[in-house]
Amino acid sequence: MAWDFSTEPEFQQQLDWVADFCRNEVEPLDLVFPGAAYSRSPKARMLADPLKQQVKDRGLWALFLGPELGGPGFGQLKLALLNEILGRYASAPVIFGTAAPDTGNMELLAAYGTDEQQRAWLYPLLNQEIFSAFSMTEPQGGSDPSLFTTRAMRDGDEWVISGEKWFTSAGARADIIFVMCTNGMFVVPRDTPGVEIMGYPPRHNHIRYNEVRVPLGNLLGPEDGARVLAQRRLGGGRIHHAMRTVAQVRLAFDMMCERALSRQSHGRVIAEHQMVQQAIADSYAELNMLRLMVLWTAWTIDNSSSREARTQIAACKYTCAKVLREVSYRALHIMGSLGTTNLTPLQAMWAAAPTMAIADGVDEVHKVTVARNVLKDYQPHPGLWPSEYIPAKREQARKKYASLIDADPELAAWADKAAKSPARG
Repeated sequence: MAWDFSTEPEFQQQLDWVADFCRNEVEPLDLVFPGAAYSRSPKARMLADPLKQQVKDRGLWALFLGPELGGPGFGQLKLALLNEILGRYASAPVIFGTAAPDTGNMELLAAYGTDEQQRAWLYPLLNQEIFSAFSMTEPQGGSDPSLFTTRAMRDGDEWVISGEKWFTSAGARADIIFVMCTNGMFVVPRDTPGVEIMGYPPRHNHIRYNEVRVPLGNLLGPEDGARVLAQRRLGGGRIHHAMRTVAQVRLAFDMMCERALSRQSHGRVIAEHQMVQQAIADSYAELNMLRLMVLWTAWTIDNSSSREARTQIAACKYTCAKVLREVSYRALHIMGSLGTTNLTPLQAMWAAAPTMAIADGVDEVHKVTVARNVLKDYQPHPGLWPSEYIPAKREQARKKYASLIDADPELAAWADKAAKSPARG
């Protein structure tokens, strides 16, 4: 029976190494030189590149890609186990070559890019010679493609892109931007004339494309194929966000438990108060339910496809936002006034939960998707009574024993008595 919750000993050794490496190398880099992993300055690269090389030497670089593209081809399940660790540290995904939005953009290039496009953008992204962004949502339309207005018009041997995009994560620091237009997906170098990056928001950028000209070869995939490409990209992105969220929830839970054992209130350690115990118990259950859902979804993708797992991916997406919000809020309360400051990660976690519930499609849309897909496997019950209406089921079941009941008055009395009761047993 192929039903197992264990990790192969060889990969567990890798995970143990990753945990130690992140704790002793990645976290100190984040604390003393924040942003060094992304920086292009020679001094920053001198600090970060040796760490990235250690990851490559362990065979853990770009774990989400197959061997033909420079990754180990381990699949989504092992990536989920890895991300349970990486998600605790700000720059760990970059150090391991698994940072968003580059991961999703590399997957698009791997699936739809021509040889020339892969040489120009995929391999430089894989080697972190360049970084990328994904420009999809619009101020007036949010994430609903039917309301988008950004369009590319063909003019000779060029495309001319005009429109406005909102919440392009990492757009200001990207070298190339994947721009979703009404008639296709286009790769736009950030320094192309006409790309206007607004000063706000600082991380999720507002960008205007003012008659931006790019070569015809910058169309990724088929013309008018942007929706298909976006759904493929966002499906993977959602499960990767969920993987990293498990790590954040685990960090909040660890902080909660440590604090509960370290502080006193009203004459005893606060871990002895029932309200604190309830917070810990609820958080433990929610963390592990989320974790198992994410691992199950990753396993499903590995054994079928992202398309086959789309209902699970959608459920992971809105569940991870909810669990992050609830557990980080409880941890913040148990931490006390310190939790409301930026001196621990808790305030940032709690503030990130609403973004998690909106990014890559609002939770409400994903809930509709889940409900619709789930209901496809059900049918309305015939007649007035539902399928589990006990009197009707009992009447039907009695026919199975009709010969025994007819032949044995004692069994008949037993069955008659049961028929008068609305409940089972």
